[in-house]
Amino acid sequence: MAEGRKHEEAEEYWCGGATGRLVAAELRELWAMAAPISAMNCLVYLRAMVSVVCLGRLGPLELAGGALSIGFTNITGYSVLFGLASGLEPLCSQAYGSRNWELISLSLQRTILLLLLAAVPIAFLWVNLGPILVALGQDPAITAAAATYCLHSLPDLLTNALLQPLRVFLRSQGITRPMAACTAAAVVLHIPLNILFVFVLRLGVPGVALSAVITNLNMALFLVGYLRVSRACELTWRGWSKAAFRGLSPLLRLALPSCFGVCLEWWWYEIMTVLAGYLPDPTSAVAATAVLIQTTSLMYTVPMALAACVSTRVGNELGAGRPKQAKMAALVALGCAVVIGVINVAWTTMFRAQWARLFTADDSVLRRAALALPLVGLCELGNCPQTTGCGVLRGTARPAVGARINLLSFYFVGTPVAVGLAFTLGVGFGGLWYGLLTAQAVCVVLVLDAVLLRTDWEVEALRAKKLTNVEVAVMSEEERGLMIGDSDDHKEGAAV
Repeated sequence: MAEGRKHEEAEEYWCGGATGRLVAAELRELWAMAAPISAMNCLVYLRAMVSVVCLGRLGPLELAGGALSIGFTNITGYSVLFGLASGLEPLCSQAYGSRNWELISLSLQRTILLLLLAAVPIAFLWVNLGPILVALGQDPAITAAAATYCLHSLPDLLTNALLQPLRVFLRSQGITRPMAACTAAAVVLHIPLNILFVFVLRLGVPGVALSAVITNLNMALFLVGYLRVSRACELTWRGWSKAAFRGLSPLLRLALPSCFGVCLEWWWYEIMTVLAGYLPDPTSAVAATAVLIQTTSLMYTVPMALAACVSTRVGNELGAGRPKQAKMAALVALGCAVVIGVINVAWTTMFRAQWARLFTADDSVLRRAALALPLVGLCELGNCPQTTGCGVLRGTARPAVGARINLLSFYFVGTPVAVGLAFTLGVGFGGLWYGLLTAQAVCVVLVLDAVLLRTDWEVEALRAKKLTNVEVAVMSEEERGLMIGDSDDHKEGAAV
């Protein structure tokens, strides 16, 4: 009854043209989710920043080696797992909007299994990081430090195979504050872990890697512990089922292009670290690139939260059959993204020297990073709405559109510009970042065109209905009857 009344009120707003009230309501709805997720992302960033700062305090060689390893693990591992888990977003958010509880549960299980399978070849690559980088012509001393860091990060693959899907599962249901709280608890422990392993026990680079591994494990354990105690997902978690091994096609059709789109963009940033290793004075160039990438990671926290939450909002509304509200959610989120981009340009220009000094005291690294920071901030003016727009595309179950845009922007436009400026024309370190600026400009134009001009929201609502009913076709009648019966029991219990 309450849901029906809410829908009627929304329709009255649309018919009456009360746009201001709709925008205000959507802002409250969006930031009720996005604020905790932004806080969580900032805490995750803080964990990564602490690791980079510790590497910097160990020395320029350790910072360069750690940065190279972080780039390699991001390219070959974390981006793949994060991208595959992103395919869960439209399934869970649209299924939650349409109240298809069993689809949410089975999709989570299938995604965890998919990520565990993907972790096997990734682990093989991580073990062989040293020979791979040497074959690519990287400096042997930097490579040795990078290989050490990577080897001690291996357990993180198993943790992320659970942690990444679990975050999407909870976010699709609007459960965001507990995620932020569990992350905060883990990050609070991360600082003493680094002090203990790196400076007290003097483990050096392995100590930094092990601290990050344990912190991620704590995040996952705290979340699982919260769910067991609070029973917050009684409706949407149906227990482990053999049905999770069947009907993988809908998930794969979303997970693979989602992974491709995320990796194309993420890889480009990390390829910057590799390219910096071929510039004159590679230790200084790679270290400065590490500082700049950490800066982009900080600025990425809020638009990434916006993208994740608008994906949920759009998916929920489309799953519930409310295309007008889904469109409003997309427009409000894009407006917020533009404001955030302007803020990022301002602070990276005003505080560039002070910010770079937080990471290192090396003069050559400081000089390179401070000169490039305003350019990095300008890139974010395009990156914020582009990232948010990609979240809208995921919410409408169109990750392949975002993947094609990223391929064109970063690899057919950005890469030739970056390589041409940095190496052919001799611009050097700054040329890499002008390549990023070009890629972001093209990307944001194409993403906004896809979201604002080429999206038929009524059609997307029909597609959502079809997607969330696919599960019925792949389950046996007996399994379906059992799960529906369980769902009814849960509903009755919740009503009581």
